[in-house]
Amino acid sequence: MTTFNNISQKHGVDLNQLDQTADPKTDFYRYATGGWCDAHPLQGEYASFGVFNLLSENARDNVRDLIDNLKNDPESKIEGTIAQKVADLYAMGLDVERLAKEGNTPLQPILTRIENFTSDKLAETIAWLSIGIDNTFFGYGVAPDFGDSKRNILHITEAGIGLGDRDYYLVKSDKNDQIMAAYRKYICNIMHLAGYSVEEAQRISDTVIKIETEYAKNKKTREESRDPLLRYNVMSLDELEEKFQNIPWRDIFAKSGIEDVTNVNISSMKFIKFINDYIPTLDEREIKDMMAYGSVSSSSGALSEDFYDLDFEMFGKIMSGTEEKRPRWKRAQGMVGSLFGEAIGQLYVNKYFPEKNKKYMLGLVENLRAALKKHIEELSWMSEETKAKAIEKLEGMRVKIGYPDKWKDYSEIKIDPNISYMENLLKASEWFAKDNYSKLNKPVDREEWHMYPQTVNAYYSPQMNEICFPAGILQPPFFDIEAEDALNYGGIGVVIGHEMTHAFDDSGRQYDKFGNLNNWWTEEDEKKFNSLADKLIEQFDEIEVAPGVKANGKFTLGENIADQGGLRVALTALKMASSDEDLDSLDKDGLNALQKFYISYGGVWANNIRPEEILVRNQTDPHSLARNRVNVTLKNIQPFIEAFNITKGDKMYRDEKDQVIIW
Repeated sequence: MTTFNNISQKHGVDLNQLDQTADPKTDFYRYATGGWCDAHPLQGEYASFGVFNLLSENARDNVRDLIDNLKNDPESKIEGTIAQKVADLYAMGLDVERLAKEGNTPLQPILTRIENFTSDKLAETIAWLSIGIDNTFFGYGVAPDFGDSKRNILHITEAGIGLGDRDYYLVKSDKNDQIMAAYRKYICNIMHLAGYSVEEAQRISDTVIKIETEYAKNKKTREESRDPLLRYNVMSLDELEEKFQNIPWRDIFAKSGIEDVTNVNISSMKFIKFINDYIPTLDEREIKDMMAYGSVSSSSGALSEDFYDLDFEMFGKIMSGTEEKRPRWKRAQGMVGSLFGEAIGQLYVNKYFPEKNKKYMLGLVENLRAALKKHIEELSWMSEETKAKAIEKLEGMRVKIGYPDKWKDYSEIKIDPNISYMENLLKASEWFAKDNYSKLNKPVDREEWHMYPQTVNAYYSPQMNEICFPAGILQPPFFDIEAEDALNYGGIGVVIGHEMTHAFDDSGRQYDKFGNLNNWWTEEDEKKFNSLADKLIEQFDEIEVAPGVKANGKFTLGENIADQGGLRVALTALKMASSDEDLDSLDKDGLNALQKFYISYGGVWANNIRPEEILVRNQTDPHSLARNRVNVTLKNIQPFIEAFNITKGDKMYRDEKDQVIIW
């Protein structure tokens, strides 16, 4: 095991982050995060604000400085350079006077073309809209084959719905009724702003609500969307055409510039069957209205401020309780980042990510890998046959840290300040779509990154069997090369363990070491896993997140398994890398290493959240709420209960026989 004891003057827990008046035996979340939460009350632009958001703000400020420096770089005056593209796009996003003057004008060529739609133009219109404007009936793009992760195939996906989740349309409640009424008004207002009469906007609103409600009835549930077997339905192009004859598939793909389609994957058979049967029932006016709304709503962020005002009122204030709009510079920077993320990332890591951090992280990852291997070997419920396959998968897991070795080439994207902001963004979106389509039938590039280096997050990819930790998350409190080992293991160590455990959660476990959907479990072991998972589901189903509203243990199962696994594995790794003396000795505040480990874990989930946003997250986010990621998860960790002398009768206590241990 790699140890990190050569760093002098390591710092420990910042007591200001704690609420020492709270009893860790009663509410550990409040104890570990109360000081931070009190010091960071919700600002108007946020529906939820936590440590992740604070670090993202820090990264955003750093990126702002980088962009400002680019604006002053002589290269920003040379057409075609990254400096020119970033500086000009950012300036256009900030130019509220020009955007106001242009108003809805940039939309008009799109809306005119939609207005000229006739049913014989279905293929070309779907193809045109799908390249960066809107997926009215379904989406499609190139990605690895779930069954053979070495090759790329075309995937066909469900269309989106404006409110994001089907329950807003299908589940009757006062809150959902309020949101639906506001959404109906929003559609009217934004379509009127786009140039339609009040009567036309009302008609479009009625049409959109009607059609999206039908979509909602036929979309996968939240729980179904997490099942990879339901999302894998491969067939030949001939079979696709035979099965769903009302959609001109071959013509759509050809007009999109997608060549040599042989096989496709349908991510939702139910939805595509529905849309195949539904399109012929719609008249041309309804199709035009649906396409027009999708085009306007997806473009609103590239238009004048009055469009964004409507978006904010609906999706920020009404749905999430947010009080203030995000500043224009943050929105402009977000657009730049979405287009030129790796170019910005390259500048970011050069200035803000020391190479020594990457070396430290590599050692930490291997410690976590060894600890998880130990856990698998010691599992009492799993057979030796399945253990061997699990260890093979773990040992084959690839690791990406900090930044990619090869940077994306943006040379073909043009940013022209002489055309509108929206038109520039549409041209860039078209390039990204075609770049994606060009990967069809080519080997999967396993060196490609799916997060930008400046991102404060991490991921596990089941199809690549890889974990990725961008430079953005490798900062305090998750990671600090000058901190005690207990804090780093409780922070980034748990994050590493969390992502590794995703390889073995209810979804990830269905992929093999190569990233292929392939059942490597014995039937008996699968039954035992599902039995344990059901118990974990029950624990989270019992939680009331708001008056009369329960958590969804099945929807959040994968993340809950990963939280628990990450905690247990990180603790084992800390113990393997530490001496007994290191673990037992008390610091000046009377805390030992294990207590600091759990305080560090709790601290990274410090978060303030609005009541409205709690309901949105509970309905749409596969992660449990921050408080439950701490308190409910820790109750299953016996060493935590012992570390804080928690006993029967304490709210943080769970009897050892009732604790659910999977990994």
